Order: sequence, then structure tokens, then C-alpha cells
Amino acid sequence: MCGIIGVVGSSDTLATLLEGLARLEYRGYDSAGIALVRPGQTWRARCAAGTESVAALRIECERAPSGFSSGIGHTRWATHGAPEVANAHPHLDCSGNIAIIHNGIIENHTELQVELEARGHTFTSVTDSEVLAHLIEESRSQGLELLDAVRASLKLVRGAFALAAMDAGEPDVIVAARRISPLVVGTAAGVTYLASDVPAILDRATAFYAVNDDEVVRLGPEGFRAVDLDGAPVRLHQLSIEWDLETAQKGGNDDFITKEINEQPDALRDTLMDRRRPDGTITFDELRISDDELREVKRVVLVAAGTSHHAALVAKYAIERWARLSVDVDISSEYRYRDPVVEIGTLVIGVSQSGETIDTIMATREAQRRGARVVAISNIVDSSMAREASAVIYTRAGLEVSVASTKSYVAQIAALELLALRLAQLRGTLDPSDIDAFFHGLNAVGAQVATALERRGHVEDVAKQLIGAHDFFFIGRHLGFPTAMEGALKLKELSYLHAEGYPGGELKHGPLALIEPGVVVVAVATDLVMHEKILSNLAEVKARGATVVAVATDDDDAIAAVADYVLRVPATEPMFSPMVDVVPLQIFAYSMARGLGRNVDRPRNLAKTVTVE
Repeated sequence: MCGIIGVVGSSDTLATLLEGLARLEYRGYDSAGIALVRPGQTWRARCAAGTESVAALRIECERAPSGFSSGIGHTRWATHGAPEVANAHPHLDCSGNIAIIHNGIIENHTELQVELEARGHTFTSVTDSEVLAHLIEESRSQGLELLDAVRASLKLVRGAFALAAMDAGEPDVIVAARRISPLVVGTAAGVTYLASDVPAILDRATAFYAVNDDEVVRLGPEGFRAVDLDGAPVRLHQLSIEWDLETAQKGGNDDFITKEINEQPDALRDTLMDRRRPDGTITFDELRISDDELREVKRVVLVAAGTSHHAALVAKYAIERWARLSVDVDISSEYRYRDPVVEIGTLVIGVSQSGETIDTIMATREAQRRGARVVAISNIVDSSMAREASAVIYTRAGLEVSVASTKSYVAQIAALELLALRLAQLRGTLDPSDIDAFFHGLNAVGAQVATALERRGHVEDVAKQLIGAHDFFFIGRHLGFPTAMEGALKLKELSYLHAEGYPGGELKHGPLALIEPGVVVVAVATDLVMHEKILSNLAEVKARGATVVAVATDDDDAIAAVADYVLRVPATEPMFSPMVDVVPLQIFAYSMARGLGRNVDRPRNLAKTVTVE
């Protein structure tokens, strides 16, 4: 997601900031900016040129005044507000002296802005972040030092943040704070650094320290001191960094896909944050379709490709069950060639991580041409599909470098299920108490995904036992079917092994003829309603010599009778289970691929975004 860099006491401040921003480009961004601060002056430059923003900023900074020893910089991945210069960071207060940069989401930004505007503050962006600059301005006007002004301001906000603030009235000081979003402090002789990620300052700082939740740090040329939100001193944890730059960009992991698999709890949290008003209404800032138009929806069609298609299959179950609407799911590349019927009241939902998948773009264009309302589900702000759609719901998974999608998949499911709950809310098909329970349950999935990730070692051991197998069948019933499809796709993408996904009930309709000793059948067996049926399917393949791997919940004692290997996951609400159940299948595919020596980040013949039909 967004990147932060800061430096105090440097003789080459501008070069440090620009180099740090360049090193943070791998995180993904659509705009960039810096603020330089010296006594009585804050100088700012910002650019919004997509992934060329840092290069454009470098040119813009050729006109920067000299004599600045402190500054902050930011690369922004847009959430609130389009990727435009006005929304790029740093943001300033009304005086132009205070500059802030912010990663995360301020959930109560709307109510705070209303209060601040009523007290005379003028806003120049449509971001949630700008409220922080004005809150700090008010606290500073009461005579508080910058450290205490930031503390006081943060007590008023809800949400996630990694924040850095500077003030021309207190130069050579950066005050930083963190809640959920990562933040690191670095030190060297006479210079102190700040970054959202170690790579930005890796070869400049000589010691590194992690900022924990609700800790506020004052950085000066002489070093730093940290306090909690109440002002009590705290001690930052010193990090042991033995990485090179490339490894640091991967978060210390061997590859990007491991990093991205591990980031799935964060992707879920960020996608779900700030999606509900105090009155319980589920809301999407980017949804440009009125409530009345959504109430009039009579049919839903989801169009998607690859992994996004499997997320769409999960959404079909949620929308039909909760909103009581008929739902079709189409492969994007087939949709416009079959002369689709688009009736009055048809809502078409296009799902694409990049928002640039040509098959899905062409499908949504065809739907619009035929009169449908279109909602885009995209991870990239201002992508082609997002710009063309009637409305857009952004997942907030952050940059996904690896070709095989992992964290974007779970974020897509979360966003689609939120939309399903909103449709149910508008149509009155669920009681408010049920919507409340589902919403809170959805927010708990991240912790369950984290638990599944902790069991990586067992999944890796199972993969080692099966490294010689060549044929895999993934089966599931009900919501286990889309997960089986996704598990098979991950194994194909990463390991180049033959893998097919089927509904368990289809085994007798052909695939059973291929089951023999040496074949591996991977079953998603977490659905209690269909549990007896999936056990029966496994008994059938076991009798024909297959090796059985089952994804099952912790409390499933019956599965051991028919499975050679069991991959355990926490039990959850069935509608949320695909986000949890896919985790061991991702790790399994990754482990098989690594065991076979594959390039897990760049599988052969595949591209991250398909831009030709």
C-alpha cells in the first residue's frame, strides 16, 4: 500500500527522500510527494502520474530551495479520493506550516471534517487523511508541542494509521505514530530516519526500531524518544536486520508470493475498514448507484476470469442466500459472444484485480451497451474498468507482485460479500440483527486466516510427501466447490502439475474413470451440510487407490477415516469459509512448486494482467 519516508538532520535530505520513495515503488502507488521543512517554511511538491510519479516528482524537485535538513515523503495508493495531485500527500493545515503523511484509513473522517469545517477549517482534498493535519493544527494553536498535539489528535480518530507530521514552527522534528499500519525508525550518526518499510532506509541507518500500536515517536537529529498515547515513556523494540535490499522488499521472505499470502489478514482488514456507518448501514464510498436503483435490481450477473471467477462463484452463494436474487456467473471471455439477455433490473458485477483484464472490460462494456448497471470490483483505483463502470468497490489488498493471485482473492470475496449484505439490507431480506452478526463475523475472518497461516509447517510436510505425484483432482461441495477450483488453479499456475477442480457430485459423471493408485484427490470438506456427501465421495476414490488430502475443520473427527492427510482450519460461518479454506491450498501449491524448483513469482507462460483477448 502507501509508503512513508522521513529524515531529520541530513545534509542530503532531498536525495534521501527521493531515493527512499523509489525503493518503496514496489509497494504499488499512484501519486507521490514530499515536504521539506526549515524554520518558518514548509515547501511541498506532489505529482500524480501513476507509477511514474516518483520520476515526475524528481523533476519537480529540481526547483526545490536549498538548506533543508529535514523532510517527509509519501507514495500513495488511493483509497479515499481519486489519484490526483490534490489528493496526493503530504497534506497541509490551513496555515501551510504543518505537513502530514498518512497510511491507513481514518474511519470517522467524515464526522471529524464536518466538525472542523464548522470551526473554520478549509479542506483542499477529498481524502480521509487531511483531517489529521487540521486536528494537529488545532492542538498546536492551544500551545502544545508537536508531540503532544499529535497525541491529542490521535485520541479523536478511529481506524488505522502510520503517520508522520512536521511543523515549520518546530523544525528538525518529525513526530510519527502507528496503529496497525507498519512504521520503522532508523538511526545513524547525527541523522534519524523514518519509513513504512525497511528497504527505504536499509543502507542509510545503522540501527532499526519497530514502532508498535498506539506509540508516538519524536525524531530529532540526536535520535528519538517514544511515548504511548497518554504520554508515558515506552521503549521501541530494536530489529535485527540481515537482509539485502531485494529481500527487504519481500519483507524478509524468499519471494513475493509468500509475503502476499502472509498479508491476507491485512488485506481483509483494510478491505472491510470504514464500511459501516454508526446507524448500521453498510456503505461504499465509491458506490455511485443510488439505494433506489439497488432496490430495483431483479437479477445479478457476475463476470470474471481466472481466480476472480472463483471469487465470483462464492459471491453467487452469498447474494442468492442473503439478498434472495437470482445470480449467474459468467466467464468474461465468453459473455459477450453468447448474445446475453440483459433485462430491466439487471446488475452486472465485473471482478478484476487489476481492473485492466481485457476480457472482463469487454464483458462489462457489452453489458452497459445492453442497458445494465455495472459495478466494478477492482484493487486498482482509477483502473479502466473502474472508470467505465456505473460504480466501483475497491478492494484494498495493496500491490500484488506475484502473478498468481492470493491476497486479492480473499479481498474480492470480502468486498463481494459486503455488497451482498448491502443488497440484503436494502431489500429487507435479512433481519438487522442477522446483518450485524454477519458483518462482525466477516470482520473476524482475518484472525481465522492468521490461524490457518500459522499451520504452514504441517502443510509443507504434506507437500513433501506428495512431491512425486503428477495428477491431482480437487473436489468440493457447495461453497467448497469454488475453493476446490481455486486450489486446482493455484497448483497448475505454480507447479505446472496436472490439476482439475470438480464438484464432488460430478465424480461419477466421468472423472472417477481416471482415479487410480498414484492420483491425489484433494477435498474441501469443511461444509457441515454437505459433509456426509463429501465423505462418501472420498470413500469412492479411496477404494480405487487414490491418495486423499482433506481440508477439514479442527472439530472434524470423522475425516481421518477417509483421508491420508488432513489440513486443519478453524471453523467459521460457512459463507466465510472460502477465505479460510483456501489458505492451506495456497501453501500446498507453493510448497509443491518450490519442491519442484519452479519460479513461484513468475510462472511460465503467464502474465499478471491479461490485456489481449
